[in-house]
Amino acid sequence: MTKPRQADDYNAPLVDRGGRSGTVLRILLLALVLIAAAGAFVFFKKSLDNEVVLGGLGVLAMVGIFFLVSSVIGFIEVMPQHQSDSLARAFLNSHPDGTLITDEKGRIIYANAAYGALTGARKATEVQTLETLLSRHRESNEALYRLVNGLREGKEGREEFRLLRAVGPGSNSSGAHWYRLKARLLQPEENGGKPLQIWQITDITTERDDQERFFKELQNAIDYLDHAPAGFFSAGRKGEIFYLNATLAEWLGLDLTKFVPGSMTIGDVVAGEGLALIQSVQAEPGLKKTVTLDLDLRKSNGQSLPVQIIHSVTSMRDGAPGESRTIVLAREKSDAGGQSASAAAMRFTRFFNNTPMAIASVDGNGRILRTNAPFLKMFSGVVSRDDLEKAPHLETIVQESDRPQLAAALAAAKDRQGDIAPLDTRTPTDEARYFRFYVNAVIDQSDEAPEEAAIVYAVEVTEQKALEAQMAQTQKMNAVGTLAGGIAHDFNNVLTAILLSSDHLLLQARPADASFADLIEIKRNANRAAVLVRQLLAFSRKQTMRPSVLNLTDVVGDLRMLVDRLLSGTNVKLDVQYGRDLWPVKTDLSQFEQVLINLCVNARDAMPEGGTLTLRTRNLTAAEVSAFNYSYMPAEDMVLVEVADNGTGIAPEIMDKIFEPFFTTKDVGKGTGLGLAMVYGIVKQSGGYIQPESEVGKGTTFRVFLPRHIPEPAVAAEAGSIDGAIAGAEVVPLPVSRQQPEDLTGSAVILLVEDEEAVRRGGKRMLETRGYTVHEAGSGVEALAILEELDGKVDIVVSDVVMPEMDGPTLLRELRKTYPDMKFIFVSGYAEDAFARNLPPEAKFGFLPKPFSLKQLAVVVKETLDG
Repeated sequence: MTKPRQADDYNAPLVDRGGRSGTVLRILLLALVLIAAAGAFVFFKKSLDNEVVLGGLGVLAMVGIFFLVSSVIGFIEVMPQHQSDSLARAFLNSHPDGTLITDEKGRIIYANAAYGALTGARKATEVQTLETLLSRHRESNEALYRLVNGLREGKEGREEFRLLRAVGPGSNSSGAHWYRLKARLLQPEENGGKPLQIWQITDITTERDDQERFFKELQNAIDYLDHAPAGFFSAGRKGEIFYLNATLAEWLGLDLTKFVPGSMTIGDVVAGEGLALIQSVQAEPGLKKTVTLDLDLRKSNGQSLPVQIIHSVTSMRDGAPGESRTIVLAREKSDAGGQSASAAAMRFTRFFNNTPMAIASVDGNGRILRTNAPFLKMFSGVVSRDDLEKAPHLETIVQESDRPQLAAALAAAKDRQGDIAPLDTRTPTDEARYFRFYVNAVIDQSDEAPEEAAIVYAVEVTEQKALEAQMAQTQKMNAVGTLAGGIAHDFNNVLTAILLSSDHLLLQARPADASFADLIEIKRNANRAAVLVRQLLAFSRKQTMRPSVLNLTDVVGDLRMLVDRLLSGTNVKLDVQYGRDLWPVKTDLSQFEQVLINLCVNARDAMPEGGTLTLRTRNLTAAEVSAFNYSYMPAEDMVLVEVADNGTGIAPEIMDKIFEPFFTTKDVGKGTGLGLAMVYGIVKQSGGYIQPESEVGKGTTFRVFLPRHIPEPAVAAEAGSIDGAIAGAEVVPLPVSRQQPEDLTGSAVILLVEDEEAVRRGGKRMLETRGYTVHEAGSGVEALAILEELDGKVDIVVSDVVMPEMDGPTLLRELRKTYPDMKFIFVSGYAEDAFARNLPPEAKFGFLPKPFSLKQLAVVVKETLDG
């Protein structure tokens, strides 16, 4: 029968096969040495003198007796052991967790007493591995499997599991148990360096019971808080709500099961301007502050819930806002009893704090006595709730230059004068915002506030001021545009006369003549002036859109020299990246050039310290367009033009305003704010889209998307429409993209109608040199008279649009009554307004923009006659 273990034996390990193998080897080696010495004495006894042998034996005997006696009295340790090893073994032996050490084959090397007590083993032969013990329980199989696989991969692990009964067949414990199992590898110095597996198992049933008891108590506390007769919520530093109880959720109509901590903020549940009241509560650094406020909460259905809140907020040591805790008390409807007065006061407080106007009461010296929530919100950067507790002066929230006028208004209110003029001013901290103050005198002072002398109302008029300034700017720009358009019209006539005259002289001159180079220079500068005129007309929005099929590779290539010239003198480098085999697009060449020039100039100005301006072109399939995720763009083939810089970038708060007319971030006198507005308008007129993307400090990229032009069968009714054919009329523009006729001579009869004598005379002379018979008229009335004299024997009429007495469209209308098939050509610098008036339906006519050269005039006449 096995003797039961005593209490003192539980610090001794059940199994310990990890003794120091080196000690055994040393003992064996010592035994071999002694046997060898004895054999040597026996073998050489005849060769040695007997006295020497006896002396040696005596010495050995004395040494042996000395070590034997020393080991008995403890002076010498026969099998010395390191102190660290003994401490480690003592620690393992007394450790409360069951510890088991096995080799890689699962053989038990060590098991402490706690392991035996936990598994029910009382002696070494009863000790079993955890794999054997736990494999009997379905609940622990998965945990053991994960730990074993982890050890094979060299990873340590930890698992917790619940068993319906205790581990080990000999354990006296009954009922369900929770266990924590740990596993790791040990690389010992002995045992050939092979790794050992260390298993530790702990009974954590008591710990789990304590946790469950704590969770139950916590659940009860939360249940009490959730169903308390008052609402409660807690919020973080930024106002995000992390918890609200069931009572408040029910009041607000929220589904608490769908509430996610941090998904809503205080501003989402506070109605009106109550948020400004809450945000105005700020504690001193490192302290806490609690206030009581009357305000409205917003229910999920949009209705208001009048409440009183007890709001407690903490502050960090650096003064930054901390977390807050808030108790919410519902305001019940008052009965006919004593609650009516308080209910009325509560209603007044609600209305007072939710009015859209900032209100403050001041005393006779101008000190603020009381304000509403909009006042705190409107002037949050100037005055805080803590400042109001010190009764600051009203003049602290207005600019110093406006303080005398404010003082005069307060003095008038103190004297109870009426009709005090309002004051428009700005705050000292933000000069971009405008406010209008209305000061009203307090006629009947109440007993509750006898010191009140005036009520001050304030509204923000920043947008109104901006609209007034924009309206003034618009009127000024309209006047400038009208002036520019008128100047351009007259200048076009001058340039037309110069070009026709220079062409006439060039026909008569020879290249060897001394004047030939001067005539070429005159024509070149006239053409340069014509470009300036087109820019004036585009600015005044009087330029006709003349779309043509373009290859953007050619357009960008032609502009590269001009862009290089714009970048000269700066540290900005130009990088042009051409796309291969670009699809054709249809737009107005000169206006699209303006788009690219404007974007390049803006990119240059955004890099004052230098950088790289990148121009890129490429084709985009419909799928690639969709990948940009621009919801307003259709999924169709596009040609993309990108203008990118690595400059200062555009701030996010002004990104939505950059295409607005008159909006500019440049200094006064350095920009009109029309550049990007014109870019946007031209791109939209071309059927395209523009999208900016920017990051402050890294640069800006403007992407211009133009639809791919797919040629369709020619339809005469659609050829060259101005803005899509005005009033149903067919317009044949100057044929800049198709093959021009080689023979520009003819014998037709032309009626030239032009109020500018120089242009009329030059045009008549140029056409006559081509063989045409030309009749001239100075107005529409005169043209009709000449037609009557000639009995309508005129092949084509070339007429200006804007003329005195009768303009070109009126002439066309009158002419069609008698001669419906007579061909007609309009000549004008800007034709949009003129073509929009009095055009006969389905009228056919050609169009030639001013200024024009002799060849251009001859081409359009020849093509119209042949058409």
